[in-house]
This record gives sequence, structure tokens and C-alpha cells, in this order.
Amino acid sequence: MLTTVPRVAATRPDSDPRSRRARPRTAAARSALAVAVAVAAPAAAQPAAQPAGDRGAAAAVPIGDAFRIDRVEVPVARFDAFLKASGRTSTAEREGGGFEWGAGWERRPGWTFRAPSGAPARPDDPAAHVSWQEAADFCAWAGGRLPTREEWAQAAYVERRAAPPAPFVAGRTYPYPTGDSPAGANLQGAADGFERHAPNGATAAGVNGLHEMAGNVWEWLADARGEDRLTAGGSWWYGAAQTRADGMQWKPARFFAVYVGFRCVYPPR
Repeated sequence: MLTTVPRVAATRPDSDPRSRRARPRTAAARSALAVAVAVAAPAAAQPAAQPAGDRGAAAAVPIGDAFRIDRVEVPVARFDAFLKASGRTSTAEREGGGFEWGAGWERRPGWTFRAPSGAPARPDDPAAHVSWQEAADFCAWAGGRLPTREEWAQAAYVERRAAPPAPFVAGRTYPYPTGDSPAGANLQGAADGFERHAPNGATAAGVNGLHEMAGNVWEWLADARGEDRLTAGGSWWYGAAQTRADGMQWKPARFFAVYVGFRCVYPPR
């Protein structure tokens, strides 16, 4: 039986505070199209998982005997393989680039999962500029699905390993995915050497041996509220408060931005 985790009082951000981190200020960026994300089109229901070979799910981490979850956020290489296998192009690529907060939401030409902040991504970077539907479709292709709020919280905050390494304690619920403090997460103001996202696995393993559940990029969840979907974990743009269970945020399902990615859950073995 899953340990009970307090439900979040998630809110949808109407605007994001300006980051104190440096951002490119090119002429193209300054003239990029602003978008009102509140009028995003509705997303289709999350598809059921389909049988699949090993498309990365073999490395997923068991959370008790309830489910398994990706150890790291879905990387560029896996998402690219999914698009090629399904004959698709990402929405950000088709529509001319993803979004970043500047003077409102601004489109950044050429910014896609292949170049999340303009420069080419590494194969092990987290796939960003991905909409909820694209994330859900990927997880189904990989033999899984997007996690629910409760599943994600169990994996992020409740130590389910029988004999975890110090300082983690079996059965304990932590305030942060990194443990008792947000130290080690890739967050705004963190002296971790990463100006924006970090490659998968670059930060220390946290609760249940998972990487980047706190910070790095927000992660899409299955939970829906009208046309919005829930995201969890915060990102490099935010501070520690958004990494807690009550820091989850609603975003339009069709939204794709520089700091939104995902990971999948799978059936237990």
C-alpha cells in the first residue's frame, strides 16, 4: 500500500517572475512573438500504454511493488528516437520554436528539444519544449504512461528502498526530493555550475535513487483540470519552494517551454 502524501494545493501561474539568471538577448529574441498561453487548445486524453520492447524502460526504478519510474528525465536521445519511430516532428519544431518568459511569454526561434536554449543539446540532456500530449504519447510508446500526482509524490518524497544508502532512511517522508534540504538540486541561485538545465544524472541522487526530481525541468503529470495539466518538481528557473509537494503548478496542456520536460512510470515487474 502506498504511503499517504498530503495533496498539493497547486495553482496555475498567470506569470512567471523574471529569473536572475542570464538569458540571451538577441534581436530575434527581442522581436519574438508573445503568446497568451491561457487560450491554449485542449489536449486529448492520455493514451493507454501499448506493448513495447526495451525503449528505455528497463532502467526504470521500482517504487515498492506499485510501479517503476524513470531514474532520470526523458533525455533528448530517447525523445528523438520516439519521433523518428512514429514519423513525427515536435510541435516546437513545426511552430518555429518554444517559449521563454521575457516581456511575457516570448517565442524563441529555433529553440526546441534539440536546442533548448539555442545551442545544440547533448543526447543526455532532458527533452524540453515538449507539450503534455507529446509527453503522454512518448510514455505510451515506451510501454508506460505519465505518473499521477500521487505516484510522482511517492517516488519523490517517500523513501521506498529497503536499505537505502545514508543519509536516506527507509520509510521516511522527506520535504524535498533531495531529502531534508534542497541542497544538490539544480535551482535558481544554486552554485552548481549549471546556468540552465543540467544533463541527466549530473546532480546527486535523491530519494529512491532518482535524479533531478527537484529542479532542472518541470515534469508533466497525468492529472487534469479542464485544459490544464499538472507539473511537478520545479526547474532551474525557480527556487526551492517549487520542488516541494505543495509547489506543483498547473500549465496549459499544449504549452511547451524551455523548462518543461517529463519522465514516465511503468508497471511493476
